[in-house]
Amino acid sequence: MHKKLLGLAVAMTALASIFTAAEAQETKTIGVSIPAADHGWTAGVVYHANRVAELLMKEHPGLNVVVKTSADPATQANAVQDLEVQGIDALVILPTDPDPLVNAMKEVKGKGHFVTIVDRAPSVNDNSVRDLYVAGNNPALGKVAGEYIAKNSPDAEVVIIRGLPIPIDQQRQDGFDEGIKGSNVKVLDRQFGNWNRDDAFKVMQDYLTKYPKIDVVWCQDDDMAVGVLQAIEQAKRTDIQYIIGGAGSKDMIKKVMDGDKMVPVNVLYPPSMVGTAMELTAAALYDSVPVHGTYTLDATLITADNAKNYYFPDSPF
Repeated sequence: MHKKLLGLAVAMTALASIFTAAEAQETKTIGVSIPAADHGWTAGVVYHANRVAELLMKEHPGLNVVVKTSADPATQANAVQDLEVQGIDALVILPTDPDPLVNAMKEVKGKGHFVTIVDRAPSVNDNSVRDLYVAGNNPALGKVAGEYIAKNSPDAEVVIIRGLPIPIDQQRQDGFDEGIKGSNVKVLDRQFGNWNRDDAFKVMQDYLTKYPKIDVVWCQDDDMAVGVLQAIEQAKRTDIQYIIGGAGSKDMIKKVMDGDKMVPVNVLYPPSMVGTAMELTAAALYDSVPVHGTYTLDATLITADNAKNYYFPDSPF
């Protein structure tokens, strides 16, 4: 019996070596198409995409991961086509604007390749477009912020700085409205800041001129929060109690950690989700793991008590 078990162990070891060698020789390619680093959050996306690409290629010697950045939907559609021409087994895409890119994604999927959409889902987000959808919880990002304001400032007059006119922006807005439902919170205005600190600065300047009293500012993105704080400081307004941003940038989390009264909390929406999407896609390719459907990350409320768990000083965002 001992000899039989020993022989089986040797055979299993040899078989494992064969599978490892086969994987090393099996060439696969994952194409990653993401927005260019036009603001802090997308800079974080680019950083994590390149970081995880290196890790995955070390883990799977036969794997090639190609990361392409694009500034707009037309450029990104061309980038996806270029990746397809190079020959890919899977596509991980964080769309600049999802609906104009549906046809490009359908074309890749129609050729039998695995497609993962990250963060920004098109209006049609089903199996005809993708295999996997990985995103932060957009409705919860708004709802968590709204609930915090409703609980801590139930009679607040609030101004909102939206992102871009795309589906996830509306999801966040709907979540915020759900969060303040039943309270006396009054929304004075909602304008787009395009997830850009300069645009948000201008919108906030307009709000400060238009409204003599503002209690709270909610903006969906920490880059915009930087512009908001600059506008408030420049105007020397003292009526604003606090602002709430979103994403969990290192600068905003540091303010929460330091007890900055203007930034008491933040809502997590990590750019590292692109890395999670890449890892799950690689698992689907190599491990035959049944990775399909939707993978949603939590929209955690970051407070002084837990901020240190989300503070990464070496990150670009």
